[in-house]
Amino acid sequence: MTKKVIIIGSGPAAWAAAIYTARAQLQPLVIEGAMTAANQANGTLPMGQLSLTTEVENYPGFPFGDLEAYLASSLDKSRLAMLPPHKKEGVSGPELVELMRQQAVHFGTRTLMQDVVDVDFSSRPFNLTASDGQTHQTETVIIATGARANYLGVESENRFKNKGVSACAVCDGALPRFRDKNLVVVGGGDSAVEEADYLAKFAKKVYLVHRRDKLRASKIMTKRAMEHAKIEIVWNRVPVEVLGDDQAGVTGVLLRSTTGDADLQLDAAGMFLAIGHTPNTAFLKGKLSLTDKGYIARPVPFRCNTSVEGVFAAGDVADDYYRQAITAAATGCMAALDAERYLAAMEA
Repeated sequence: MTKKVIIIGSGPAAWAAAIYTARAQLQPLVIEGAMTAANQANGTLPMGQLSLTTEVENYPGFPFGDLEAYLASSLDKSRLAMLPPHKKEGVSGPELVELMRQQAVHFGTRTLMQDVVDVDFSSRPFNLTASDGQTHQTETVIIATGARANYLGVESENRFKNKGVSACAVCDGALPRFRDKNLVVVGGGDSAVEEADYLAKFAKKVYLVHRRDKLRASKIMTKRAMEHAKIEIVWNRVPVEVLGDDQAGVTGVLLRSTTGDADLQLDAAGMFLAIGHTPNTAFLKGKLSLTDKGYIARPVPFRCNTSVEGVFAAGDVADDYYRQAITAAATGCMAALDAERYLAAMEA
């Protein structure tokens, strides 16, 4: 049976799109992604980047407070049992995205825990092939597969994710564990300088670690970093080990020289990676227009249209700039409205 809309992904953009299309009686199917070892290794497990985030302090509507009773009354017990223990400090990333999912399911959204491994946009209805071998036909598609942060690949890095290692200063920088502490930012582009500048609002000192002797950032951003009283640039160094323990989290970073000097240890409460993101678009190559960075191109300003009529893109898979849960959710709403209006025009 041909569906009216299929949403690929399971982060804030996907669930916002599902909520809007479900309430519009479009009976959406969300293909969430599969819980596989390969997806875990790639950082592409279902529920998006929020599932890898601890406290969420910047999503409107979730102030500091104990949500335990609300979560128990809102979420299915089987889903609630999979969440980490509630810390009674507001909402965590996994809790927030589970609430989004439940809201979409409440309005009739259907879900499928498979990966989309191939798409055929050459004719209508579109054909999507899932990892279980099943093919799904649909009149419209909303792609919300997100983007994953690039990490160094250091073994100790994984141990301290959410315990001092982060890839989003705006998401995590104001957390108590980082306030008035020394922090490390890894990278040399504009994003790295922006992260360091943002963290400097809260940190005691920010070390900006770069593997070369010159930043890749623009001249104005380089000048800003070099003149900032709380930012120290550490040249010709790469992190080789994150130091710490299970109780305190990150306590330091060991740096190796790229020019033959002795190793250097920095005392720090956190390490922030600013070495780019990889959009989850491998299955779309040759099927849609992508940017030079691999993100889905959206040719119509202020719309979620892609290069294929009837296919829309929402969230970080088409956003290499903001990359926030709230902006992803907003474009999920936009993509849903675009899809609804497209279908209405087709039926007129």
